[in-house]
Amino acid sequence: MCRHLAYLGVPVALSDLLFEAPHALVRQSWAPRDMRGGGTINADGFGVGWYPDHGAAPVRYRSAAPMWTDAALPALAAHTSAGCLLAAVRSATVGMPVVETAAAPFAEGDWLFSHNGVVAGWPDSLAALAGRLPVRDLVTLDAPTDAALLWALTRHRLRAGATPAEAVAATVAEVSAAAPGSRLNLLLTDGRQIAASAAGHALSVRADAASVLVSSEPIDPGPAWRAVPDGHLLVATPSTLDITALGRS
Repeated sequence: MCRHLAYLGVPVALSDLLFEAPHALVRQSWAPRDMRGGGTINADGFGVGWYPDHGAAPVRYRSAAPMWTDAALPALAAHTSAGCLLAAVRSATVGMPVVETAAAPFAEGDWLFSHNGVVAGWPDSLAALAGRLPVRDLVTLDAPTDAALLWALTRHRLRAGATPAEAVAATVAEVSAAAPGSRLNLLLTDGRQIAASAAGHALSVRADAASVLVSSEPIDPGPAWRAVPDGHLLVATPSTLDITALGRS
């Protein structure tokens, strides 16, 4: 069911979150603690997106291989610092392709996006929603997966002027109605704020005066972590954190 995280705040080395923490993302790729709805490891690809400078578009590094097999990433992560990053490891739903372009984060402009979960009844359950999107968006999906379509639905709202919170909440509500039983933990950032849903899967947050880290699973045993309740929306900046019930954002 994948694992993902997003960080925003004072610059940190990517390796702090991906490799060095006791339960860093690489460990969550082969030893996750809270997999729901099937799957035992997250070995079907990974991706990291980060913002090299203020105002610069994010850089992405994606692969269809397990994170722990990438020989280049540890050194790259140790020598790269960023004030915002979004990273994910993937457990592909049966029948969906294992290719680099299916790995989050998905991106456009300043935006990075990830999905942890599964759309029930895929693809038939979302055929009607997909039909409302511009044809170009459908024929240029990164991959024929539920996560890529969720990104297209969210992005369509962002292009129309929705805030990150509005785009995430509306996509979760629409897809939940069309595909009951779906797990829809969405994670979105533009380098200035993070919006995330806890809808069918675990999500935790750690915040202090200068940074915020949102993660499927806590990356360390520190006492500052708090669980985001299921059915809630998180919106955060380095200095603010709001958690509200989905539908009341």
